[in-house]
Amino acid sequence: MARLMLMKTGWISLITAGMITMSGCASTGDQVGTTDQSANATAVSSEGTPQTETRVVTDGFGEVEIPINPKRVSALYREDYLVALGVTPIVQYYNPMWGKQDYLKLDVPLFDVTGNIEALLVSEPDLIIGAGEVDVEQYELYSKVAPTFRLPDDVLVDTRKTLTLIADLLGLSDKAKQVLADYDARIADVKTKLNAAIGDEKIVVLRMNVVDKSINIFGIHNTFVGQILYEDLGLKAPGFAEAMTEGNIVLSKEVIPELDADHIILLPSNGTWEEESNAKALEEMKADRLWQTVPAFKNDHVYPVERSYWQTGAITANELKLDDLLRLLAP
Repeated sequence: MARLMLMKTGWISLITAGMITMSGCASTGDQVGTTDQSANATAVSSEGTPQTETRVVTDGFGEVEIPINPKRVSALYREDYLVALGVTPIVQYYNPMWGKQDYLKLDVPLFDVTGNIEALLVSEPDLIIGAGEVDVEQYELYSKVAPTFRLPDDVLVDTRKTLTLIADLLGLSDKAKQVLADYDARIADVKTKLNAAIGDEKIVVLRMNVVDKSINIFGIHNTFVGQILYEDLGLKAPGFAEAMTEGNIVLSKEVIPELDADHIILLPSNGTWEEESNAKALEEMKADRLWQTVPAFKNDHVYPVERSYWQTGAITANELKLDDLLRLLAP
């Protein structure tokens, strides 16, 4: 039986009084199903006032009734897709551990996912879109604010599928087709230029964890970089990254001399490379004899980049990655 859309008014006093808090780093929820495309007829209240037209969609926590063509949308940590579709989110995901996706340059209130939900409540969303960060408890809490849809894991690993599904939820499928056509055309152009510039030279993305100076390596199956670098652009990965079954792992020092990367994209886990502590850590890495055995370090082909758009695989972020790759590899 479908879960009816909950009226926000009845929950305001309950949620505000309780100051309910939630964790920002929860486990992933269950897989969700496909959307049900059948729309309900416009409802009319007992007073004769037309109500919002809705339809039923299905996710891993049951059926949820959402408005057709919602106008006030929150897409937690997936605001990039809204921006690509020409939609301004009503709030932006924020985690005090690392901040927000600065590259989107949104001028909207921040929603601290580690705090209480009052900031989300007062924004009066028509629809909340969540992802793997939303567990059952959070899902139920969000659902008391507005209809909530949890994106499926098999969709989240694919940029195009994610955009297409979000566009469907918003009634913007035609817009998504145009966005993806432009996106694919840009990728084809960049692919040609990169192939001419570096050919079969191997490239990999690493992340420096600024707290303990450990290094994460992103493999070909990583959601953030795997699809666009190795699948869409056809770039070559070092053997170690190609053999990885995980999205990313901590790179042990013993493996560094075997990392046959000709080019390295390097991002910090927090902050920017202009910060003194990060800049110092980068210089220490470049001076390390182990790292000097890697072709990319020998030939000064290590490229520090801005972290926020390299740590997401969304449309706008990927466009910025393409800009970086052209600037760094095919100037």
